[in-house]
Amino acid sequence: MTEIINLLISTIGNLGYFGIFILMLLESSFIPFPSEVIMIPAGYLAFKGEMNLLFILISGVLGSLVGAWLNYILALKYGRNVILKIISNNKLEQLELFFTNYGNISTFIGRLIPGVRQYISFPAGLAKMNKITFSIYTILGAGIWSIILILLGYFFGDNQTLINQYLKEITIIVLIILLLFSLLYIKIQKDTIKNV
Repeated sequence: MTEIINLLISTIGNLGYFGIFILMLLESSFIPFPSEVIMIPAGYLAFKGEMNLLFILISGVLGSLVGAWLNYILALKYGRNVILKIISNNKLEQLELFFTNYGNISTFIGRLIPGVRQYISFPAGLAKMNKITFSIYTILGAGIWSIILILLGYFFGDNQTLINQYLKEITIIVLIILLLFSLLYIKIQKDTIKNV
């Protein structure tokens, strides 16, 4: 395990900020590539003084945004025809209505959930979510997740056991907070729709 970690650290060190950008672009697109193996070693390199925390964050978030846009555009251009082969037009209209009402929060929260963050851009593209809003919520979600991973690498980068422990605990805490936040947001949205 130590050899793999050292390889990742040296690879990211050699590729620099552009390497972080490209790897996070891949992570955010339809290629499943975990951000943990990019941002945690980058955070550790910052701890060692070999990289800058702010530049790591900017590179990671920009890569995430470009990867998310790739998925958004694919869904916008080709997704409807593919989806209509799987589900009915009525179901697709329900999905679009859901994203009209809850797309902002879904995009933001989706960026923070492992296994979902790579794919949340597809329904946003299908529903033709406002491009500026999509970008803002993607940046916010990707930024928060990147900060968590960078700080884990910065403070615990040389201790894989602690990283695994804290990453699991942080993921559970984030999911609980997101669930509560989502329920509150949905309640506020429903009250707003009723009052209109």
